[in-house]
Amino acid sequence: MPISFNQIPADVKVPLYWVEVDPSKAGLPQLGLRALIVGTALTGGDVPLEVPVAVGTQAQADAHWGQGSEMSRMFAAFFANNFSNEVWGCGVPEPTAGTAATGTITITTPPTEAGTIHLYIGGAHIPVNVGATDTPTVIASAMATAINEVFDLPVAAVAATGAVTLNCLWKGVNGNDITVGVNYYGTIGGEILPPGLTMTLPATGLMTGGVGVPDFTNTIAAMGDQPFEYVAMPYTDSTSMMVWDEEYGFTDTGRWGWQRQLFGHVFTAKRGTYSALITWGDTQNFGTISAMGMEVASPSPVYEWTAAYTAKAQRALVNDPARPLQTLSLNKIKSAPLESRFNFVELNGLASNGIAIQKAGADNQPMIARESTTYQRNLYGQSDDAYELVTTLATLAKLLRNQRQAITSKYARVKLADDGTRFGPGQAIVTPGIIRGELISQYLQDEFNGLVENSKAFQQNLLVERDPNDPNRVNVLYPPDLINQLRIFAVLAQFRLQYDRGLDTLITSGSPVGVTGIMPSFG
Repeated sequence: MPISFNQIPADVKVPLYWVEVDPSKAGLPQLGLRALIVGTALTGGDVPLEVPVAVGTQAQADAHWGQGSEMSRMFAAFFANNFSNEVWGCGVPEPTAGTAATGTITITTPPTEAGTIHLYIGGAHIPVNVGATDTPTVIASAMATAINEVFDLPVAAVAATGAVTLNCLWKGVNGNDITVGVNYYGTIGGEILPPGLTMTLPATGLMTGGVGVPDFTNTIAAMGDQPFEYVAMPYTDSTSMMVWDEEYGFTDTGRWGWQRQLFGHVFTAKRGTYSALITWGDTQNFGTISAMGMEVASPSPVYEWTAAYTAKAQRALVNDPARPLQTLSLNKIKSAPLESRFNFVELNGLASNGIAIQKAGADNQPMIARESTTYQRNLYGQSDDAYELVTTLATLAKLLRNQRQAITSKYARVKLADDGTRFGPGQAIVTPGIIRGELISQYLQDEFNGLVENSKAFQQNLLVERDPNDPNRVNVLYPPDLINQLRIFAVLAQFRLQYDRGLDTLITSGSPVGVTGIMPSFG
């Protein structure tokens, strides 16, 4: 019996018509490339901490981890940038023995005229109306009330005599990234302090005193082998970066390792001066982690930058993993004021030192400029750009998943023979040559879909062979040429005030240019 059946017995005697359905030649890869948001949660939520759960609305995120929590604010930023792709969340407890960040606003001089204080906390606008006769104590009380009435802010306010103390709702270092400022849009936007009123804000424009980072050990263990392709992780301390690289890296037990084959990327953000970011970036070297650099003066907290970056990356890479992310706007994220933004030299330096870069678009919203990973050096410490860009691994993951789907669907239960073996049609037998043809066919399809190029060179370098020491094993050297992206368009504008008239005459008359005796001699 030449045809290989999977289910119908060869010795069946009962008539008449029996059919088994075989989907091995029909299926196409269908993957839900999920995002995962991790961050600090408040107590009292309706889901256990350190357990990933699917989230579909902002209300669910608030109920799970508390309004105003780091998790809640991250989901708000995520949903502002991605309203369609699947996202999960995993809240973690506050760090053990951590402290919450604080900040103080002091009203030093009362106003002489009525007006509005345009207060910004963590990038959120809180207008506070004041009267011409209001005292500092009255103003502080009104300010605290206005702050506490915005239930999704990451702080709680307490008023005292002429002052307001802000307390982060959770403990940890990321509370130090909550900005406190006024008049973000300035006089052009109609934001100016009431005449006569003066006030002092936290010296650096940021809250201070937050101590501690979450422990992600239990979170990563709870993830198991659930697929999470894009992780928003807003901590850039060495411990957090290392533990997430171990989970998503290329070791035997990493998600990019040969045993798990889950793949994926981790996105984060880091606030700092140019020199501080350069110094930090030079110490990082993780191919699966991309860290967006942001200016000190940006009003939006680092955890919201992280969520927005992840959301836009997921939304774009799910559609096409090979297209660059440049120009994708980070909605609801506030850029640094114009005079405080990174300039060209600084952006180029950051991108050369493992930092993903952004710049403000025409709408004043920050947009992705280059989605660099922190990878910069090979195992010997030499410069290497193999994993420099997020799109490289995103494209490779797509290729490998396409290949795995084809192989596991079509050849799940087959026999292996040498090339040239004569076997009947319909037999469940495969040879190295058949596998080679399958890989070439898949590559041509991937080339048609814009993931790879140079199929001829691929075929010349593709090797498929039976293992000399294990007759049941096939070894493949798979050499894809990943498609690249248009990132630089360089033009040499070699202008003239007027072309040589004699040369013009020669060209239009059809005379051969370049023949000896035709072109004029100079010198």
